[in-house]
Amino acid sequence: MLELKNVSFSVEDGGQLEIVRDVSLTIEKNKFVVITGPNGSGKSTLAKLIAGILTPTGGQIFFDGEDITGLSITERAKRGIGFAFQAPVRFKGLTVHDLLKIAAGQEISVSNACTYLSEVGLCAKDYIDREINASLSGGELKRIEIATVLARKTKLTVFDEPEAGIDLWSFQNLIRIFEDMRRDIKDSSILIISHQERILNIADEIVVLEAGQIRSVGTKDEVYPQVLGTEAGERMCFGQAARKEC
Repeated sequence: MLELKNVSFSVEDGGQLEIVRDVSLTIEKNKFVVITGPNGSGKSTLAKLIAGILTPTGGQIFFDGEDITGLSITERAKRGIGFAFQAPVRFKGLTVHDLLKIAAGQEISVSNACTYLSEVGLCAKDYIDREINASLSGGELKRIEIATVLARKTKLTVFDEPEAGIDLWSFQNLIRIFEDMRRDIKDSSILIISHQERILNIADEIVVLEAGQIRSVGTKDEVYPQVLGTEAGERMCFGQAARKEC
């Protein structure tokens, strides 16, 4: 489905600063993959390179066999790649129903819109006509954003640190939603940028990024022993001793 070949990204910062370095990675269909790593390891940059928000300065990105390296975020969205931001955008004057119709790319009934909302644990009658504005909490916005992902029926959805900025109660609900998405995954894949252990525990595959490069790839049982006790592991809060300080 998605293949990264020697992808790099650098910026000018009093010289050439390489944020992502020579990353090669394949994400197959029907997989729930989590990319993790210390702060500053290049995780969010890699997510934006996949979505088309940023363009690689080296390497190639393929999706369903097509070279999409130079395609914009809009063109990638048309091909089935969705991106969920750390902080979902608020749209004053736009209702939740309007947003779901835009996501679906067609008119959808109130009944269908309510189905998407119920799948993310929201009472439809309380939200269907609500504006996407400051009256909504961070947790509500995250769940509405996931409802739009369900409405779009994307082939690959990239979530950039979905746990950011939400309270513990909302996080518990978020985990349940991801568990449901993992169980019901079909002809699509989910890629999440996160360092939260409960999200890592759901993953089919974990990719550990450190200093812009892939340190290890594998299942939880394969990856954890490689990272525990290392500097990267401590910075990611892996292991009991690390978690006490996080």
